[in-house]
Amino acid sequence: MAKGSGFSLLIINTKIMLLILSVLSFAAMAEDPPVVLTGTIGKLEVVVELDLNKPEAITGRYFYQKYHLDLPLNGSEQDGELSLQEGTDDFNDSPRPVLRLQSDGQAGWEGTWSNPQGKIMPIALTPAQLPESNSDAFLTRLIHNDPYEYLRLSTLTLKKGKQQTFMGYPLQWWHEPQSNISLFTLDSGYTDAQLSNINQRMMARLWQEVIDYHSCMLGASQFGKGDFEQTVTPELLSPSVVSVKISTSYDCGGAHPDFGDSPLNLNAQTGIPLSLEDILWVGKDKPFHYMYADDHADLNTNTVSFDDYSAYREKSFAPWLISQFKQLYANEMQKPKGENECDYADAEIWYFPSWYLTPAGIHFGPSFARAMRACEGTSWSVLPWSAREKNQGGVALTLP
Repeated sequence: MAKGSGFSLLIINTKIMLLILSVLSFAAMAEDPPVVLTGTIGKLEVVVELDLNKPEAITGRYFYQKYHLDLPLNGSEQDGELSLQEGTDDFNDSPRPVLRLQSDGQAGWEGTWSNPQGKIMPIALTPAQLPESNSDAFLTRLIHNDPYEYLRLSTLTLKKGKQQTFMGYPLQWWHEPQSNISLFTLDSGYTDAQLSNINQRMMARLWQEVIDYHSCMLGASQFGKGDFEQTVTPELLSPSVVSVKISTSYDCGGAHPDFGDSPLNLNAQTGIPLSLEDILWVGKDKPFHYMYADDHADLNTNTVSFDDYSAYREKSFAPWLISQFKQLYANEMQKPKGENECDYADAEIWYFPSWYLTPAGIHFGPSFARAMRACEGTSWSVLPWSAREKNQGGVALTLP
């Protein structure tokens, strides 16, 4: 092989890979979004979502408005007829209900639902009619981004729960009965504009948790009923921040149940979610702001790439945090003697910890591999506010 040919080959392979990626990206962009339909099966109102991009492998889901729980669909199209089985493949491959649909000559579908016991009901579906907006900002985004979920959530009613005072701030709790999801809004203690911004974020999180519940139930339907339990604990309310610990344990049909923390930390002045780097910064350059787009797609305020964010967490933040914890919690940070014991000196578990704010400091939750998940849920791993004095983040906040 001639000198330099390896480098040339690398360039060619890279170009081919980029071409493949661009083609795949274009193909993904060319696909039509799922079709969302409303109508009836028998006398019961339903909402249906179908991905029709691959006639040989059509997937979807639907729910009865009376019950709100998803039923999965999968099947194919042949000669203009959709044949869809209800439910997912299970281990005994038992017969399942079938939906057969044909075009109604316009934009809708008509056909029959039948089950293995011989019951048959007529189906009539038309494209979903959606409003331009909703009084709830989160639901308004769903109208355009996820109409199927909008049609579910917009028919649910939140129940008013208990009132509570925490750190001098009056809280009003709200409860969604079917999912058993609860969260609070703030009644006073901030300006009207601040209350509006904060409470919109709180309601958005409540509705997102309800969506997650239904997604979990859909995933678990192959194995029977799933489990999704949530615990919400206000941790710090102040003129500068609202910090709430949200813990979830769930069984969505995988090999094992799971659990985790996903706290909500808001700038009380704006209602905008805070990144850890907004509060604490140990890097050499100016603090940056990074939030996962899936969590806050409406913000799009990231100032760095994920690669830069990840490099900072691994090379600067985690080693610094470990050095702090070794001084504060010498016993907990000792290297374990056994292989299957919790090693809190392992840098990887602190790369992307969960975190929330408390009167005593920032609580960090380590992130272990599934086999060692019992090592999570630490109560001791709090970084005192004094450690932040020389390491303040990118947002000016008055904290304890």
